[in-house]
Amino acid sequence: MNLRERKKQRTRDALLRAALELFATRGYEETTVDDIAAAVDVSQRTFFRYFAGKEETAFYVTRLAETQVVEAVRARPPGEAPLEALRRALLESWDAINETIEEIVPVDLHMRVYRVIESTPALLAAHLRRATELEEELARIIAEREGLDVDADPRPRIVVALFGGVIRVTERLWSAGDDLSLEGMRQLTATYLDQVGPALAGNWRTGQSP
Repeated sequence: MNLRERKKQRTRDALLRAALELFATRGYEETTVDDIAAAVDVSQRTFFRYFAGKEETAFYVTRLAETQVVEAVRARPPGEAPLEALRRALLESWDAINETIEEIVPVDLHMRVYRVIESTPALLAAHLRRATELEEELARIIAEREGLDVDADPRPRIVVALFGGVIRVTERLWSAGDDLSLEGMRQLTATYLDQVGPALAGNWRTGQSP
């Protein structure tokens, strides 16, 4: 990375940290793009060189984490049962996700903003919309792994919807609790995933299509 690229990255990261800090302390709706730009002593025009809007800053780190999970699912061993592949991909990539976050913003700040997302209707709606898109992406990966047609066999979408449902329950309980650490969310996620029934956790290659 050359000097120009490093400077651009520093500006982007500074804007991101400023935005998240303002969201966590002042609130998302109460924070403007001008507020974020002023916190870094740059112009609004400079802000828009890096981000399409303040919503993008709210989800920037989360999207990076999602990308890591998707790639982790792609890399799971082919003989692994679908639900187990999803579970292991998420839990075993947790440390890498943690490192990715820490390279950009403090983890505790990211987790505080996670609570802001849960309590802000506009952000929660955007989060759920993206979750639907992510589920479809994962369902197609699972279908490809299992040699299935995702539009003919409902199981890939069902298992991913179940997985996503567990994550949503975890997010709601975590955001309402006292432990806002990343490890606290990981433990809660693992606990709920471990309670999913064995039918979807089995090996589909030995069974019949519905």
